[in-house]
Amino acid sequence: MPVTDEQVATLRAHLAGDVEEYQRRWGRLDRNAARTGYMALLAAAFFEAVDRRFAQSGTAADVIEFVGALRARLDEDADEVDPVVAERLIRDALGDGSIDDLDEDTIISTKVLLLTALISDEKLGDAELDEFMATARSLGDRLMS
Repeated sequence: MPVTDEQVATLRAHLAGDVEEYQRRWGRLDRNAARTGYMALLAAAFFEAVDRRFAQSGTAADVIEFVGALRARLDEDADEVDPVVAERLIRDALGDGSIDDLDEDTIISTKVLLLTALISDEKLGDAELDEFMATARSLGDRLMS
């Protein structure tokens, strides 16, 4: 089953910072389908965002700097991002290292925070965000097939 329009619209609302729309859409998602489709979309979007930010010229130091800057931005909520886990997730997406020992909830919650920050840093307009989501959807569909 491919990624659905509703799953794409839900993640897009989150990445656009439209909290109300995201919550409305999240509440309507089919939870069984979301376990596969939405998670594949999230994984694909995370991979695409990491690739865009770090694949060409990103170093381990760049990853560390990004995670540190994210934690600084979160201020009082910095503890929501374990820097070691965050750095490992980014490095894994770049093909370096493994996250096999991490639990699924930690992976998902950290990926959401990292993805949100990566997309926020890009300051995408509506058309660019739509293009990003189309790429993520295509990759998500391939992950599910």
